[in-house]
Amino acid sequence: MTMKIIMDTDPGIDDAAALTMAINDPAIDLKLVTAVAGNVTVDKTTANALKIVHFFGKDKEIPVAMGAQQPLIKPFEDAARIHGASGMEGYDFGDDYGEPIKKSAVEALHDAIMAEDEVILVPTGSYTNIALLFSQYPEVKSHIKKIIAMGGSISGGNMTSIAEFNVFTDPDAAKIMYNSGVPIVTVGLDVTLKALITSETLNALKTMNETGKMLYGLISHYNDVSGDGHPMHDVNTIFYLLHPEAYTTKKLWVDIQTDGPAIGGMVADIRGAYHDGKTNAEVCVDIDADAFNKWFLEEVSHMK
Repeated sequence: MTMKIIMDTDPGIDDAAALTMAINDPAIDLKLVTAVAGNVTVDKTTANALKIVHFFGKDKEIPVAMGAQQPLIKPFEDAARIHGASGMEGYDFGDDYGEPIKKSAVEALHDAIMAEDEVILVPTGSYTNIALLFSQYPEVKSHIKKIIAMGGSISGGNMTSIAEFNVFTDPDAAKIMYNSGVPIVTVGLDVTLKALITSETLNALKTMNETGKMLYGLISHYNDVSGDGHPMHDVNTIFYLLHPEAYTTKKLWVDIQTDGPAIGGMVADIRGAYHDGKTNAEVCVDIDADAFNKWFLEEVSHMK
């Protein structure tokens, strides 16, 4: 049985790598890709999603829809300093990569989710599209098995001392998603800053195959560096989906700060003191980083 997923994303170099894994792993049936403004503007994130889908020849099988151009309330702030002006520097995908479908991301999400049973939603960008979906079509919630969301942190941020980029980009959307009642797995900086593509792994990609060459080019231009490697934040959603045993998690209630100096911060009730024992997320707090690197290379080795 394959797992039916929908990716809502803002490629972005690590998003591109996550899409690469989702498109190619035989255990995953990727039904739809929706793009959102985040790492770069939504016209660019949409184009980048199309480029990855086209690279693997899946244009007719995996539709791509364009989504929100800006956060719900907060002014838009991109991450081009990290991902480059196009969002995916380092590889020439050419100019012939198709167009998004006519439906908006929200309409496409609604239709795809309602057509399936127990679809898994995998957001790797800001959660604006998802917040709009839940606000306009609350009936979709019962059709979603769970959300595996890259974003947030209960131990410190990468935009401010507390806020991680995806949540910081649209904290109001994050609050709507976390209050939705849909089961959520939080794959945040607590684990993604440990799941580094090491220099050894990166060099192995270079001569592996065309996909390895593509990923090598992108990751080499990725200005997110930690220690001896590059954090592959968004790829962790796919690794968790396939290998949850590689993660240590805690069930917690998390709140999202939507204003003030802590805007975009994720605050966890780690003592279980304020929500009558209720939780709204399963938060990843540790990872087998060696297993991540081994899996990453193994996946790519089977690609074109």
